[in-house]
Amino acid sequence: MRAREFLCRGIRALISSVAIVLCLGLFPARAADPIKVGFSLGLTGANAPNGGQLLLALEIWRDEVNAKGGLLGRPVELVYYDDQTNPSNEANIYTKLVSIDKVDLLLGPYGTNQIAAALAAIAPRNLTTIGILGTAANSEIHYKNYFSMIPLGPTPKREFSRGFFALVSEQKPKPKTVALLGADAEFGKNAIEGARENAKAAGLEIVYDKLYPPDLADLGPVVQAVKATNPDVVFIGAYPPDTVKFVNSASEKELVPKIMGGDMIGLLATPLKIRMGPLMNGYINNAEVFVPIPTFDFPGVKDLLAKYRERAKGKGIDPFGYNFAPYGYGAGQVLAAAVEGSKSLDHGKIADYMRTHEFNTVVGKIRFGKDGEWTTPRMLVTQWQGLKERELSEVTDPKKWVVVWPPEHRTGKLIFPFIDARK
Repeated sequence: MRAREFLCRGIRALISSVAIVLCLGLFPARAADPIKVGFSLGLTGANAPNGGQLLLALEIWRDEVNAKGGLLGRPVELVYYDDQTNPSNEANIYTKLVSIDKVDLLLGPYGTNQIAAALAAIAPRNLTTIGILGTAANSEIHYKNYFSMIPLGPTPKREFSRGFFALVSEQKPKPKTVALLGADAEFGKNAIEGARENAKAAGLEIVYDKLYPPDLADLGPVVQAVKATNPDVVFIGAYPPDTVKFVNSASEKELVPKIMGGDMIGLLATPLKIRMGPLMNGYINNAEVFVPIPTFDFPGVKDLLAKYRERAKGKGIDPFGYNFAPYGYGAGQVLAAAVEGSKSLDHGKIADYMRTHEFNTVVGKIRFGKDGEWTTPRMLVTQWQGLKERELSEVTDPKKWVVVWPPEHRTGKLIFPFIDARK
């Protein structure tokens, strides 16, 4: 009995001692479970030239957040899938992220077509996400917890070509006719819808207004049909592969209007720029969201791009990341600020915080308004001038990559007409 009593007293003392130790925090705590951030990106397919840039930017963001202690005292983990640039994959991917991977937060996806498809899975669950570089992706369903990481402002469809048509209207003699074309998908439709409104507002006669199948292998017949209308202006909304196809076909078919360009995403990817080289001369691009000019030297962006360039080596992706890395990183910054500001992982509280606060990011100060778009636009329009070779040094030369609109960011004058820029 005495042995049993002694044993019981010993056990009680041990339990008490363990309790005291735990209360005092003398045992090292188990590492906090990570906060999982889920998203999809086009790492293969048409968006691959840009998806890899965004992924690296988000990895840099994750590493920097974790080096500072994480979010809410917990490390950040990225959980992502390649959507293959196929919108039909988005609903399944985001359902899997939420239901199986049990992610805490969402970002993305990247691209207009992909975001519009993903919202079909996100909106019914009342989840919050920040779409990356999508044009008016929320303009149809007006989902309240969607936020857009692209500087198109409150009228995104028109903003996506406003600068282009402002330049058209400034020329003397003013062009009179315009051809509009784009892929028959969300991006192309939105780009052309806005361009149509801007063209009419500019008093231009629309002589061609058609969408082509998004999987069309050869744009030659389309370019030939456009040429047959003899337009003064040609505007196209094109994803990366179609940008290259169009530029090559326009050269082959000798399509030489007075002004040519549009929303050409392929003109944003360094490897594709090198491939096209001098064929880009004269093209005007209204899809620019970041150019390394003094007026876009926002706090932290040089440091980000320096880290990006170092880590991009050997990865087979764009070595500079100009139009994409700042927006991927910026999306992470907004998400982190909203989580810390709301002190919550509750999607409703995070969305409320985003709607009511201003964010300091590597792409400047941001406030969100209707449909999650920026309250103030900040788009750029560039023209390629004087390219001689298919060389990296050429396509990164600011004297050849010229900002022609808006006036407060202008680095050079527009060469008009188009043929003069081809000399």
